[in-house]
Amino acid sequence: MPYSIGLAGKGGTGKTTLAGLLIRYLVEGGRVPILAVDADSNSNLNEVLGMEVVETLGDAREEMKRGVATGITKDVFIEMKLEQAVVEAKGFDLIVMGRPEGAGCYCAANTLLTNSLDRLIKNYAYIVMDNEAGMEHISRLTTNNIDLLLVISDPTRRGIQAASRIYELTDELSLKIDRRCLIVNQAKEGQEEEIAKRAKEFNLDLAGVVPEDPLVREFDLEGKPTVLLDKESRAVEAAFALFEKILPA
Repeated sequence: MPYSIGLAGKGGTGKTTLAGLLIRYLVEGGRVPILAVDADSNSNLNEVLGMEVVETLGDAREEMKRGVATGITKDVFIEMKLEQAVVEAKGFDLIVMGRPEGAGCYCAANTLLTNSLDRLIKNYAYIVMDNEAGMEHISRLTTNNIDLLLVISDPTRRGIQAASRIYELTDELSLKIDRRCLIVNQAKEGQEEEIAKRAKEFNLDLAGVVPEDPLVREFDLEGKPTVLLDKESRAVEAAFALFEKILPA
């Protein structure tokens, strides 16, 4: 089975940027192939990676609910739509889950999608899943087995408290997670001691801190894929050092 990494955190923490840097770190280290899964309802991992997405799995669910063409079975239809939704790049593929379902029952479509995803996932060495604070998408993938959950926070007490609630949510969902740890992103110089104190207050495993980097904001504003940040970027250097420390050799 592939090594699965999930990222979660409230909006504005730079979670998706870190997901993109993690994918870059794995590709540059030769840890391929990777399946990148964008499971955030506000899907923008493709922008961080500089990729265009035409179809999502949400689109497949909607189409199946409306009915498939005569002469094609539902499982064949889902397999076909899944293949169409996979966007290929050097060393990794990207798939976007799409927005939450609307009214009506999607049980059959979700079951077929889960079965198809389980078969697809076996072809990869790593899975990187970018999630929103809710963990329902993770609970539908790979029989709930997550090797590493990275919970991303900003450098505030409220943000770290929100991270602790994500820990609690994974417990409530009874997800099988081998390791959970906290990464505090966008930290200003001199905040490290206070961040460590707050992480301890909420009983969180603090993996490390990624500093605030004006280059990240610059890339975001100009619409450049942040995965292309220079290696000398403060954020890239810190993120890569963190990944080196927390990922198995």
